[in-house]
Amino acid sequence: MARRQTADGRRQTAAESVELCSTEFLLPSAVCCLPSIFDFNKDEKALRQFIYENFIIGKPDITKIRIDKNNFTHVYHRWLETVKPTIAVNWEDAKKKGIIDGDFYLADLLSRENETLKEKLFVLLRSSHYVLDRKIDTSGFFKSKEAWFTDNQRAHAQFWAIYERPPLEEYWDYLIKRRDLLVPQDIRERKGSFFTPRIWVELSQKYIADVLGADWQDEYYVWDCAAGTGNLLTGLTNKYRIWASTIDKADVDVMHDRIENGANLLKDHVFQFDFLNDDFDELPEGLRDIINDEEKRKKLVVYINPPYAEGGNIKQRSGTGANKMGVATLHKTKERYKDILGKASNEVFAQFLVKIYREVDGCKIANFSKLKILQSSNFKKLRHSFRASLKTLFLAPATTFDNVVGKFPIGFFIWDTSKKITFRKKTADIYDKNGYFEGKKTFHCFDKAKLLTLFTKDNGNGNGNGDVMLIGHFEAAAPDFQHQRNVFINNLDQYKKCGGLHVFVSNKNLIKVAISFAVRKVIAADWINDRDQFLYPNDGWKSDREFRCDCLAYTLFNNNIQSKHGINHWIPFTEAEVNARSKFKSNFMTDFITGKIKRTNGDLFSNGKRQKKIIFSPEAKAVFKAGRKLWTYYHSLPKCNVNASLYDIREHFQGRNDKGRMNAKSNDETYNALIADLRSALKILATKIEPKVYEYGFLRK
Repeated sequence: MARRQTADGRRQTAAESVELCSTEFLLPSAVCCLPSIFDFNKDEKALRQFIYENFIIGKPDITKIRIDKNNFTHVYHRWLETVKPTIAVNWEDAKKKGIIDGDFYLADLLSRENETLKEKLFVLLRSSHYVLDRKIDTSGFFKSKEAWFTDNQRAHAQFWAIYERPPLEEYWDYLIKRRDLLVPQDIRERKGSFFTPRIWVELSQKYIADVLGADWQDEYYVWDCAAGTGNLLTGLTNKYRIWASTIDKADVDVMHDRIENGANLLKDHVFQFDFLNDDFDELPEGLRDIINDEEKRKKLVVYINPPYAEGGNIKQRSGTGANKMGVATLHKTKERYKDILGKASNEVFAQFLVKIYREVDGCKIANFSKLKILQSSNFKKLRHSFRASLKTLFLAPATTFDNVVGKFPIGFFIWDTSKKITFRKKTADIYDKNGYFEGKKTFHCFDKAKLLTLFTKDNGNGNGNGDVMLIGHFEAAAPDFQHQRNVFINNLDQYKKCGGLHVFVSNKNLIKVAISFAVRKVIAADWINDRDQFLYPNDGWKSDREFRCDCLAYTLFNNNIQSKHGINHWIPFTEAEVNARSKFKSNFMTDFITGKIKRTNGDLFSNGKRQKKIIFSPEAKAVFKAGRKLWTYYHSLPKCNVNASLYDIREHFQGRNDKGRMNAKSNDETYNALIADLRSALKILATKIEPKVYEYGFLRK
């Protein structure tokens, strides 16, 4: 298998020069007695790169693939599959003692001829085995643990025959510092191995200087009690006033190694400490003296980016997934302050905050965290006890933080715990993913506010006098944007008793349900408004007939009603309007709109004696017009479902993929154009409704 050159001297690509059809490839290596082995299914890109760089006429030697800061995690994942299984280690037991596979990978990576070059790493490769946990025992003798290979190191040799090691020395410090990227997810969540991007490190230190003054580093002490590998402290200048602690001994070793290579920290100020479990008596004397002195505590800044993990997500807590063992459950802090934390005890960062607040009273807290401390109903009890002055706040997208999943804001807070102030509201600065200022946003505490849930429940299911007609089921999760996808209207027989709001929709409450549905849907959820709460409105909506009609129109063309689950009462047209092939099973909605069905006085469309016809705005009429064209086109099909809902029509044209999800588009271009027109009209209507959402107090700016 050799690379050819074309007549014009151009090197042919791998695809042009060789047909790759096997699943495993053995390529000769001039630098190793073993061949270079690639798995085509997993290593296609690496294989093509290897062929491109090496199979050249006149090139005598093999060039291995170089590892740098851009690909070292990808190589690590391949290493996990091929090398890790051959290392004689009980990984579950090792993980419990803080030993991770990533340390073995770093020992491999930063080595030459199977000898690790960095002596300060937690694990070292020594020719044919690994050495770890090196220390002097109580008798004064040096002792260590060893880990050997189960296959005489064959897989290890084959793997490293492909890659060049060590990487260029300019990358060493970065690779060691980014050990957090090699930490398993469950350990990251429990121990807090979250790397803070440099852009936010620099900005947070600017905000600290703005609050505490330009000379703050010479006037205040700094303690990062969730330091990881210490990157949050990068850029600080006065190492004699900086302390860093972390739960993981390997991270301490990394920081000590960085100190020897120029990091601006003192070795004696960097130590292993389990903040949520250990007592302050175990702190170094200098830091302990600061904490025990009331005046010095006021000059202490606890500067942290603690873990954001919960004890289990919704899926896990409902019993359908594996719970995150150890997350938010094994800490003494949780038990000690459970009465203060309340439901917030499930959040690790909340445990950090409460321990700092109660045991380092008077200090400044400069922390990255979610915004739940400001608004979440689960933090209501903690907010009552955590009384501190919030001096400043900026927001960054969570997606810019490694190991953090989800589109929500991460805030940087500066608290003064010496000032006992209950949080009410704060205006935050907003920055985009590149660190550019985007604007401001005000956050409110809603502990004393009524939520939208109560509005929807009012007069929820009619008066029980026999004039109630049930037409559907309205389900809504917690009233904030992060649960927007869990707000929908479906059929009665799809009702399942679970968390959140459940209301049976009828002629008596349809308008209120439509309002509740529309105000939660017309504004798109984004990372900034993720935690905003929907509230019980003021009375302004009652005198705004057009607003109520707009909400009804929006809801009629956004629900999840399906005719296969029962009679479809939500068809917004008569048979004649859409040229239906036969009569609908229900004309409820058109009768409701024209005033033929009795409604409750609460919908304000009746005068107690006579029902009024609902008059729609021009924007709502445009939605009906676009919808009518879509329905008419569907009913022109020879085998259409006469009682089809909008959901049914979409499913018919768009179909579903192999995973059972509805496809985004259809092969029918006429349908694509009609549904696009309907969505465009709905978007215009949503834009019209949006200002009223704030005017009537459903949301606060």
